[in-house]
Amino acid sequence: MVLNRRSIHRIIFAISFDFTYESGMTLEQLRIFLAVAERQHVTRAAEALNLTQSAVSAAVSALEARHGVRFFDRVGRRIVLTETGEAFMAEARAVLDRVETAEMVLEDLSREPRGRLRVHASQTVASYWLPPRLVALREMHPGIELRLTVSNTTHAADAVQDGGADLGLVEGAVAHGGLHRQVVARDRLVLVMATDHPWAGVEAMPQAGLEAQNWILREPGSGTRSEFETWLAGRGLSIAALPLSLELPSNEAVLNAVAASQCLAALSQRAVARPAAAGWIRTLPLPGAERPFSLLTNPRRYRTRAVQALIDILTDEGFAAGTP
Repeated sequence: MVLNRRSIHRIIFAISFDFTYESGMTLEQLRIFLAVAERQHVTRAAEALNLTQSAVSAAVSALEARHGVRFFDRVGRRIVLTETGEAFMAEARAVLDRVETAEMVLEDLSREPRGRLRVHASQTVASYWLPPRLVALREMHPGIELRLTVSNTTHAADAVQDGGADLGLVEGAVAHGGLHRQVVARDRLVLVMATDHPWAGVEAMPQAGLEAQNWILREPGSGTRSEFETWLAGRGLSIAALPLSLELPSNEAVLNAVAASQCLAALSQRAVARPAAAGWIRTLPLPGAERPFSLLTNPRRYRTRAVQALIDILTDEGFAAGTP
């Protein structure tokens, strides 16, 4: 059976109607609640949804009144989630994710890959490996609406597990055993330092003295941090043994901090290639600190043509000869 867009929208309306009939709440109310909960601000939520402030307030109040709960407390001029609101936020997001997935499945009945494609990628992958592949996807399939979220490895895996993402791309170890993991590229860590650091003139990393150096590291949960911890463990060390000056949430922040200090850092060779070539920082290899870039999918969820189109590009070993 071939469905046109009008038919698809009728089916989605039927799904929405059934949900409303069974639960007494509408999907629009859920969207409004989630917008307010994420921003913890009624006016900003109204602006994002292109609704009036009174309409947003009325939708939230109707939900609270019908079910005898309170989602928000007022603290001065702002609102904060109650414990009930925090618990319901996760459920509301899950329902809307399922409805969005249903719409993607129906839209996937067209011959050409189209519809929304939600990708969560860790920072190093998103910044230094993924962009040319996303350009290729856009050129090959302009009907696909891509939504890229950049986070760390842990958050990307959580999104794939919970249905908030169709694909995840990570560089660290993943704790979710139910996800399918496929290696699509490889990377290695290097030691990074300022040009005037005492180790900047050596050709190989000293075998001792790591505990005597000050360190700037990525935040817990990042793939870079996870791989460095694994590398240290292989040498009988731990993060706790290193004098830690700063933990920062991005490669760029770590690079800038290292260049302005006498601290060391461990980062992806891809992330430091251009600053190192420009002579802005110095690097040393970390022997054995290699890691994969992995594609995460959830085998329990429907794989649309849009998802498969990106997977084909990501796993194409001959893609764009010369790209990293």
